[in-house]
Amino acid sequence: MANLKVDTVSGIGTEGPVLNGGLKFRSKNYLTLPKGTTAERTATSSGISTVIGAIRYNTDSNKMECYVNNKWMIVSTSSPNLDGGGRGVAAGGTNPAAIDTIEFITIPTQGNSIDFGNLTATRQSQPGGTGSSTRGVIGGGQDGGSPTTLNIIEFITFSSTGNASDFGDLTAARRQPAVTGSQTRGIFSGGGPSTVNTIDFITIASTGNAVDFGDLSVARKGAGAASSPTRSLIVGGVSSPTDLNTIDYVTTSTLGNAQDFGDTTQARYNLGVVSSSTRAVIMGGYLSSPAGGVNTIEHVTIATRGNAMDFGDLTEAIYSAQHVSDSIRGVRMGGVTGLDTTMDYVNIATTGNAVFFGSLLGKHQEGAGCSNAHGGL
Repeated sequence: MANLKVDTVSGIGTEGPVLNGGLKFRSKNYLTLPKGTTAERTATSSGISTVIGAIRYNTDSNKMECYVNNKWMIVSTSSPNLDGGGRGVAAGGTNPAAIDTIEFITIPTQGNSIDFGNLTATRQSQPGGTGSSTRGVIGGGQDGGSPTTLNIIEFITFSSTGNASDFGDLTAARRQPAVTGSQTRGIFSGGGPSTVNTIDFITIASTGNAVDFGDLSVARKGAGAASSPTRSLIVGGVSSPTDLNTIDYVTTSTLGNAQDFGDTTQARYNLGVVSSSTRAVIMGGYLSSPAGGVNTIEHVTIATRGNAMDFGDLTEAIYSAQHVSDSIRGVRMGGVTGLDTTMDYVNIATTGNAVFFGSLLGKHQEGAGCSNAHGGL
């Protein structure tokens, strides 16, 4: 990357100088930075040493970086998005019959949900959801008629309320999959009704059918899932008749089988997981014996394999809820309990009990949750 020294910038307001295909003065009062992969950010390129204070955009991590103290550092902010913050969506489920409704919240702002649109058809039995910063995807579950287990994937555009559209198909029909992903890739793991160990993936920006990724360490359904920009966790679940406390992980960008990460403090299924770029928070779930929901919250550090630790408690024992998050806050939306229109939240970085967030327009249990800001997006 060439060095640029500017004493007088006369090009602001017009298309100005370009450095290495990257730095541009744009006509709409902003500046685009040089960008490239992690491999392209080496300390020395073409014999030119990187200058302290150099700044760039990393296309692998989708983060801004600055060169400080002879190493590259992520440029982070605690400010909300300028468009009002991350959106979280609850889609489908039962109320008590199967529903096709989609509702959304603005995660940084406590309050009640707002109507978003409708799925292409009613969908229950825990379809799974994930998303990039622009697009949400919902896959699997069971229709509200026959009922038939589904392989259908559909998508929404987070910034525009409206109905979902067809995306493609999973490699096989399944309900209760564990779904998460990165900015570019969605990961669908396990599912039922007969438990499977299959992991599928999609490229979120490109509609089309899912492709085989690898296998879980054990077949399971009703697991939870969350991710950092590089690693996806699959947590708990049931491998009939046994409730599981195992946590698997995969490197989201690399096809292959899941590896052991650690264990939760309590074996359970139909639980939820939210995450920032560094921490996953595990919420609620269902125990086979003694039968019932739990209010347990645990956490793990995503980059470091190990067992989960106590975080706090939900406002009530709950399972089969929808879960969404941004980099700061994780929200539980609805679920199976006595008060399944309620939502509560935690601050992901700070252990403690959940706090009331607001109310859904209607009951959502056994539906899908997805957001445009989870896992460090």
